Amino acid sequence: MESFTGILHGFAVAMQPYYLLMGFLGAVLGTAIGVLPGMGASLAISLLLPFTFKLVDPIGAFILFGGIFYGAQYGGSTTSILINTPGESSSVVTAIDGYQMARKGRGGAALACAAFGSFFAGTIATFLLMVMAQPLVDWSRSWFSRSVRSRRSTPAIR
Repeated sequence: MESFTGILHGFAVAMQPYYLLMGFLGAVLGTAIGVLPGMGASLAISLLLPFTFKLVDPIGAFILFGGIFYGAQYGGSTTSILINTPGESSSVVTAIDGYQMARKGRGGAALACAAFGSFFAGTIATFLLMVMAQPLVDWSRSWFSRSVRSRRSTPAIR
């Protein structure tokens, strides 16, 4: 129940207009950088990291980074579909079918499929991360404590 309260609090914070603007700005910047061939989500975040030091608060920075990441992923699929130039390894499969659709005049449909698939998969993955984060942390802590206990029980060699 405590994790559910935390999730609701996170949604209440993220739905404030300033943070929604940060998410939108991140998605636009990420898409603009992701469209450039060879520029992926990691590079986009690396390039835009210095802007977050003084311009936004930490919560806004994380939301901005999330928008940049998802926007750059979608931007990479845009170049894969329209000009058959995947900018990163995650866009290679999109180039196979998407470019063929674009050649047949269905580039808009391919871009819409990529956008919908990206949104759907990102939403499911984020939800699963929210649900599974605490059990994974508890499991990893129990595993770590066993290894620490086993090291403490063995005498030190001098």
